[in-house]
Amino acid sequence: MIGMIKAKLGEGSVVTESSNEARELFNKGRFGAIKKSRVVLSLFEALFLIEKGKLDVFLGKKSLSEDSFATRANKKIKHFITKYVVFRDLRDRGYIVKTALKFGADFRVYDKGINPGDDHAKWIVFPVHESEHLTWHEFASKNRVAHSTKKRLLIGIVDDEEDVTYYEIAWKRP
Repeated sequence: MIGMIKAKLGEGSVVTESSNEARELFNKGRFGAIKKSRVVLSLFEALFLIEKGKLDVFLGKKSLSEDSFATRANKKIKHFITKYVVFRDLRDRGYIVKTALKFGADFRVYDKGINPGDDHAKWIVFPVHESEHLTWHEFASKNRVAHSTKKRLLIGIVDDEEDVTYYEIAWKRP
């Protein structure tokens, strides 16, 4: 069992201590990426692990609470909470979720049993709060990104109770 791991909040990520527990977190759950014997976590992964009681994140010498961490992350990433709700839901369902900024999406999701590096992600995901509006151009753009990266498009719609409804969108030829 993995004990509490200490980490430091950086500009856009969280870096763990160099420990066997941190590396085990990567090996067993595919959280973060290993860099110089430490695990570098996205802000989404870090908040998830804080909530699960696996990670203690520090800013200087001060340990950050869940709320304090989420508030700071929300200032760094637009719509962080909406995106995080989708991230948490997918991780709780057993999927490995990674950021997908280089693909022009919020997340890439690997099918169950598939680890990053073993195969490609199956979906790219765009979280949206139910009160947001997408134009047809924005919707088509998201569809184009999925098509060009050879992934399926998932739109995760988050309601005010933090329930998520997923819609998979696919290109069809007439």
